[in-house]
This record gives sequence, C-alpha cells and structure tokens, in this order.
Amino acid sequence: MSQIRVNNLTFSYDTNYENIFENVSFEIDTDWKLGFIGRNGRGKTTFLNLLQGKYKYSGTITSSVSFDYFPFEVDIEENTLKLIKNIVAPFTEWETKMDLCIKENSESSMNEYGSILDLYMSHDGYIIDELIEKEIRKLDVDTDVLKRSFATLSNGERTKLMLAALFLKKNNFLLIDEPTNHLDTEGRETVAKYLNSKNGFILVSHDRHFVDKIADHIISINRSNIEIQRGNFSTWSYNKELSDNYEIEKNDTLRKEIRTLEDSFRRAKGWSNLVEKSKIGDHVYDRGAVGSQAARMMKKAKNIEHRKEKSLEEKKKLLKNIERADDLKIHPQAYLKTNYINIDDLSISYGENKLFEGISFTVNEGDRVSLRGKNGSGKSSIIKLILGEEISYTGNVNIGNKLVISYISQDTSHLKGSFKDYVESEAIEESLFRAILAKLDFNPNSIDKDLSELSAGQKKKVLIAKSLCQKANLYIWDEPLNYIDIISRMQIEKLILEYQPTMIFVEHDYMFNENIATKVISLS
Repeated sequence: MSQIRVNNLTFSYDTNYENIFENVSFEIDTDWKLGFIGRNGRGKTTFLNLLQGKYKYSGTITSSVSFDYFPFEVDIEENTLKLIKNIVAPFTEWETKMDLCIKENSESSMNEYGSILDLYMSHDGYIIDELIEKEIRKLDVDTDVLKRSFATLSNGERTKLMLAALFLKKNNFLLIDEPTNHLDTEGRETVAKYLNSKNGFILVSHDRHFVDKIADHIISINRSNIEIQRGNFSTWSYNKELSDNYEIEKNDTLRKEIRTLEDSFRRAKGWSNLVEKSKIGDHVYDRGAVGSQAARMMKKAKNIEHRKEKSLEEKKKLLKNIERADDLKIHPQAYLKTNYINIDDLSISYGENKLFEGISFTVNEGDRVSLRGKNGSGKSSIIKLILGEEISYTGNVNIGNKLVISYISQDTSHLKGSFKDYVESEAIEESLFRAILAKLDFNPNSIDKDLSELSAGQKKKVLIAKSLCQKANLYIWDEPLNYIDIISRMQIEKLILEYQPTMIFVEHDYMFNENIATKVISLS
C-alpha cells in the first residue's frame, strides 16, 4: 500500500475566469475503492486528467503508482485476444524484439534478449492467455470472444474486456470513468461484483446502487472543496444530510442572533447618545455620573457590534457546501380516458432475429411502466412502435386517439444549433426552459454554446428540461439518466413521486427503478 498525495492543487482552463480547483489538498491510499461523485461540470473528469498529467497546474500530485484511464481508444478491428494482451503489456513488441535478438545471436543482442525476457516474465507473458481467460470468466464473458475481432463485440462486452485488461496490468491505479453507460441492469450487477473484488481505483459513477456495492471510500467534489469520507454512497449521503441540517439550523440561529444583536446595538447606541445630550441643559445633576453612564453604554454598544461582526463571519462559513436542489415541476395533462395504451401478444422481429414474442400489457392513467431487459432485447423498439415509427410486428397495439406524448430519446446526437433555435423548434417557453436548467445546476456559461458542443450530461439535461416544459398525457423516457449526476437524479425522482405523471421509461439505474416504477414489463 502507498499513497497518492495532492497538495495545494489549483487549476483553471484558459477559457475560464474562475478556478475549477483552488488550493485542494488530500491523501488517498492506493488500495482504496473510491467512489467519485459530484454534480455535472464540477470537474470529475478534469481531476482524473490532472492525475494523468494531461494539463498544467499549480501545486503537487505525487504517487508511486502509474495511472490508467477507462474508457480509452483501441483499434477495434484487431483480434480481441491480441488487443487485450497488448493493453496489459507490450507483449507483441517484446516477442518481436526477442525473435530479432535470437536471429542476430551476438553478445549485445543476447544481453538485450535477457533484459526483455525479464520484463516478459515479470508481466506473466508465458501464462497471460490463461490469466485473461480466467479474468473474463469472472465478468461472465464467453472465452470464445477472444477469437473474434473486437469490432464484432457488443459495447457491454467491450467494457468488461477492457476492465479485465486494466486489472491485469502491474503497479497501476485505475481511473474508471462511468463504466455503466453501456451496461444493462444484469451487466451492472456483474461488473459491480467484479470491482468489489478488486482494490486500487477511483470510480466515477452516478448510479447510487452501483457505487454502494463497490466503494469503501467516497471522494466528493462539493461546491467549495473536495472531501473524502470512509464508507459507501449511502454512508456519505447520510452524513451529508446530517451536516447540511446542522448548517441550516446553525444558520437560522445565527440569523436570529444577528437580528437581536442589531436591535440591542441600536438601543444601546441610542441610550448612549441620549445620556450624552442630557449633559447639556439647565438641569442640575452630577455631570460626572452622567458621563460615566454614557461611557458604559457606548462600551456596551461596541461589544454588541463586535459580537455581531463575529457572528456574521461565522455565518459566512456556513452553507458553502449545501447543494442547491430546487424542486422541479412537470405539467401532466388529463387524457380523455383512464386507459391510454393496450398491447396484446406483441412480437417484434428484425429479419430472422426475433427480439421477443407474446408481450402483453396496458398503460392506464397514473402508471409508471418500466421496460426492462438486456441490451438488444427490444425495449427501444416498443417505444418506437408507440411513437408511430414503422416497426414490423405481430399482435395488437391500440394507442389512445390524440394521445399527447413527451419523449426523451436515448440518443443526443441530434442536438445542434443555438438554444434559442432549439426552444423555437420545440415550441416551448424559453424562460421556463432556462429556469429548469438552472434548477438542474446547468452551467449558465454553456447557454451561449452550440448544443453540439455540450457535454453528454448537459445534453441529457437539455432533453429533460424540454420534456418538463411540455404539457403531455404520457411521458416516454428512454434512458434519461445516462451521464446525469446523482443529485439531479434524486431531484427527478422527487418530481415524479410528487406529480405522478403517467410514464413509460427505460432506465438501468436500480434505485430509480425501485423508487419510481409501478409496473414492470420484462423482455428477458
């Protein structure tokens, strides 16, 4: 075990006026399993890039281990086994060099051969194929995939294989950035179990259940600092709530105290002035006693003012890390009937590939229907069918006449152009749209950007804000939470539970499903 030390880290992009990190200092052990959380745009990926030395910064970062980042670019046309082996170590390069050394057969080449052989053996070169097979079995990946081109594998299989390769490397500390984006619910459970058996990584994930199953420490980017706590997300969330409640309570107490002190100061100051004025006039009294009383009252006023200033300074230190999570609103509209959709004995195929068969369900007013199944099981096809797209199917599909639907697509690649043009094209109210984005902690500096330039999380927030602006009978959301931060997810859950819109949704976030769904349609 060794440590990664961050000392007085300060960083800002050239285009930013404000620092993303300012005088940040902390230490982490290299055998910890760290869940890394924070709202979109706070700098999680930036911090991972700083650890890798990709940007210049002030301060120091010291570590005895090397950093490896997931996800990373690979040549997907390459054979899978060869690709995985060369992620672990440059085995192909070493093997080529050793062959050349043997052919040359000189003293210098034999010395070079010995040096390379030492490296090859220290990285388990002679048993690496067996180690790879053993590792991917832990992730429920069939070893037959190693014979195929990497390009033929699913995104979920690629994710698992690259993680396995990184954990087979020597003396590295992994920076794992949102591995769940291409994993279905079953895949997330498998990867969570796998990561829980490992040590030495930082995991960026917005899936609370996923982080809970893995992390033994939480590193959080707050509004004013970076904080590390022992425990999983639930532990962090509980402690955060206690801390926030304490700060809010203390803030209220100080506010009342400051008001009381201000009233006392005005009275003491007024009394002091009144006594001073009474020294002038025709009355006969002990002027020395009056002067002494005035001095006492003035001293009391100054003490009150000093206490008020001290309370104000203390108050300034409060509430800096309390996340703004304003309540959201949605505008569900009542439909003509309580029954919205009837689907009976539905089967969908693409050519000879049958996705599913014999699915039946209804959507009634107030239902929140969760479509579940592995990636490729047909969840998005059902949504497309309900939206009126041309899908080849058998069975009966009856959708209510003039049913108004608000839709969030899984894909965000269509987002381009200015915010103003987008608002006009979607026929939504701009002021409401901007207000919702602000409540979702959308960076106001990004409003002037082209939509295509936004981060993945920002694009998702644009789609969510658009849907929340729309008055609809039915809300259909296809994986709305990809890239969305934890606090925003909790805001959205609270919104749905409060307004209870009729919904059909696809989402692999376990806790969101458990908290929101009133009806589950399983396709696998």
